Amino acid sequence: MEVLRIEQVRKSFGELEVLKGISVSQNSGEVLSVIGPSGSGKSTLLRCITNLEKIDSGLIQIAGRTLAEGEPAAYAPAATLQEIRLSIGLVFQNFNLFPHFSVLRNITEAQVHVLKRSREEARERAFALLRKMGLEEKAKSYPCQLSGGQQQRVSIARSLALSPALLCFDEPTSALDPELTGDILSVIKELAQEHMTMLVVTHEMSFARDISDRVIFMDEGKVIEQGTPEELFSATREQRTRQFLQRFNA
Repeated sequence: MEVLRIEQVRKSFGELEVLKGISVSQNSGEVLSVIGPSGSGKSTLLRCITNLEKIDSGLIQIAGRTLAEGEPAAYAPAATLQEIRLSIGLVFQNFNLFPHFSVLRNITEAQVHVLKRSREEARERAFALLRKMGLEEKAKSYPCQLSGGQQQRVSIARSLALSPALLCFDEPTSALDPELTGDILSVIKELAQEHMTMLVVTHEMSFARDISDRVIFMDEGKVIEQGTPEELFSATREQRTRQFLQRFNA
């Protein structure tokens, strides 16, 4: 089943065109990593998929629903946008936890108010995810009492609590110390083994190679090359991709 379809998506900020006709698709259970230099449009693409930025033209469909299409792009009605929003989870670079909520409340609040789950059901789901993340004993703690790695694991648990069709990561280890990076990557690898559908924007090349079913290389707002990790990292076709990967393969 196709979870994500993007066709000829364009996005500009003023006179700067950041996305120049991007086309990507992703199937259920697939892990898709997006790599490329800073300024290539990776995070902007992710923000357009999650409706944090509006596209200028093109098509975005998520879990069978059309988010936006046309030239200029027309967006779906509010009710459909809400359905789409609930089908996507987003783990930010900087955690974005509510500082005045406990860990438990950070994970239960949206379940109760958005999904209309009972408090008991939301707590059961939250504790199950905290156990999965190795953080059950931190349920009553506040974000300021946690390490960066622990906060990121809570952020992942919060996204998973809403049972998204697509879980997106925007440079999930960029705000962490190197010692904590491996911890978060292990959590994401475990989700991949459980066939969670994930779209990962990352600068961790070895991680992208290990975890992905497919990898996309972007540069200057375009998809330069895409393929399996073996194809992209070991049998690169495009010179620009080789240039980018050279320092990682050295």
